[in-house]
Amino acid sequence: MDDRARLGREGERRAERHLRSLGYRIVTRNYRGPAGEIDLVALDGDTVVFVEVRTRHEDPLIPPEETVVPAKQRRIVRTAGRFLRQTGSVGRTCRFDVLGITVGPGERMVVNHVLEAFIPVW
Repeated sequence: MDDRARLGREGERRAERHLRSLGYRIVTRNYRGPAGEIDLVALDGDTVVFVEVRTRHEDPLIPPEETVVPAKQRRIVRTAGRFLRQTGSVGRTCRFDVLGITVGPGERMVVNHVLEAFIPVW
């Protein structure tokens, strides 16, 4: 596993710990469909939450949570639709969150959780 993949996996583990600390229940990790992948699918009460995790080393110009561009959002929404159909969850309340994780000095990870980071276009 290269350094970038290792950083991504560490970020996803940190994101999962963050969500659990808020009372979310993790349903699945790295859900894959033809359109792409969703890093984490969780339940926040009755709401299905599709979570994109972006982990980067400190860069003062672009926070990691701002790197989820519209094309990536469309892929996430298509994959989320597939997940909802496969699990019989169509019609359930859902939302799309982004967790931006910045790795700073001493490998300290800071989490910025953006609730409802984007509105899906189904």
